[in-house]
Amino acid sequence: MVQQSTSPAESPLQRSRLGLKRLIQQDKMPLLVLLLAALVGLLAGLVCGLFESGVHWVMAQRVNLLADRPWWQLIALGFGFSALLGFVGYFLTHTFAPEAGGSGIPEIEGAMDDLRPVRWWRVLPVKFFGGICTLSSGMVLGREGPSVQIGGNLGKMVADIFRLPKEHGHALLAAGAAGGLAAAFNAPLAGILFVMEEMRPQFRYSFLAIKAVGISAVMATLMLQNMKGQAPVISLPHYDAPELKALWLFLFMGCTFGVLGFVFNKLVLACQDGYLALHQNKRHRFVAIGMLVAGTFGVLSLFAPSLTGGGTELIPHLMGNEYAMATLFLIFSVRLIATLICFCSGAPGGVFAPTLALGTLFGVVFGHIFHAAFPELGIEPGAFAIAGMGALFAATVRAPITGIVLVTEMTDNYQLILPMMITTLGATLVAQWLGGRPIYSQILERTLRLAARQKRGESSVTAG
Repeated sequence: MVQQSTSPAESPLQRSRLGLKRLIQQDKMPLLVLLLAALVGLLAGLVCGLFESGVHWVMAQRVNLLADRPWWQLIALGFGFSALLGFVGYFLTHTFAPEAGGSGIPEIEGAMDDLRPVRWWRVLPVKFFGGICTLSSGMVLGREGPSVQIGGNLGKMVADIFRLPKEHGHALLAAGAAGGLAAAFNAPLAGILFVMEEMRPQFRYSFLAIKAVGISAVMATLMLQNMKGQAPVISLPHYDAPELKALWLFLFMGCTFGVLGFVFNKLVLACQDGYLALHQNKRHRFVAIGMLVAGTFGVLSLFAPSLTGGGTELIPHLMGNEYAMATLFLIFSVRLIATLICFCSGAPGGVFAPTLALGTLFGVVFGHIFHAAFPELGIEPGAFAIAGMGALFAATVRAPITGIVLVTEMTDNYQLILPMMITTLGATLVAQWLGGRPIYSQILERTLRLAARQKRGESSVTAG
């Protein structure tokens, strides 16, 4: 009788060893994910810090090249330099990575829900260099949304390199997004809350994912502070907490912000549709319109800098009583229109910082009105400006807790938490009562509709 041979894979001893090896690997997987989350945070802090430095450097070079020139040269060269920067940003976006257009936060939300691809090998260079060009041209765009997309793509890159399972890949994607926001604002707690509050429909809650998000945000902040220092993003005076009898004014202002946020979201979607009707997704039209917008704001930035740029540098000047009431309202009106024009054009830039600047402007206007109407309350207009900063964010993004913590970390005004809570509560409730929805969710739905329509069109052409 011939004895049947047993292969190593079928041996009970071998099966036991393989099972033990798999168990050890499975036990080590959470530790590996957390270590990779720390790596993602460091990369997000480094790349986002370099992104910020690149924007400031190119902007400074543009201004220095135009210094001490006659007005007609300022107009001609200012338009030409910014239009050239716009050409690079818009061309790179439309040609290589259309998903890099705009803030990028809706793309990360779509990727977390398995609705949008993450082509990090394309998005990272396009968002980095294209974003530097468009932001430094003088357009009213922020670097915070791009930082979130850069961080999320870095998380996906690390997950792909280490071939992590899908579940852990999602955790690193979210961790990268948190690290990007933390690095953009030097606000680690806000980065964590943003992912868990604003991205709550897409975020896959688990204890491991929450720890990964927290580690990434902390490491990104440490890297950024090592590069830029530990000072808050916005240096503002420390305001005293208002009296209890003045808190109803913050609630009233918050309700007004709710209406403003609702209208702003509607205008964003309408302007995006208007741009699409103009360029029809044709590259030459898309780039030509973008160059015109970038060149126009490049000229405007030389003669009226308060009306251009992301707005973070403008906020401290708004607190120092440097502008009259009529001037503040004019700046608010122009920046509101400029934000819509620049953000909706499809440039690789965000609406985060411009929204904070608009909230600050609107809050300062309210603060001056209340100060004149109720002098006995000892109202400081700057306190209303800080509360307004978080209120418009809450009304548009619909993440009130993130807005409160973000503004607190950015301005170091912890004593204003209660009035900020009241203001953001009023803004959120009114925006919700009016039927408003988070701006990033609406942009994602619009993107998915356009992608489905384009796919149907391509299928019809192929079938024909």
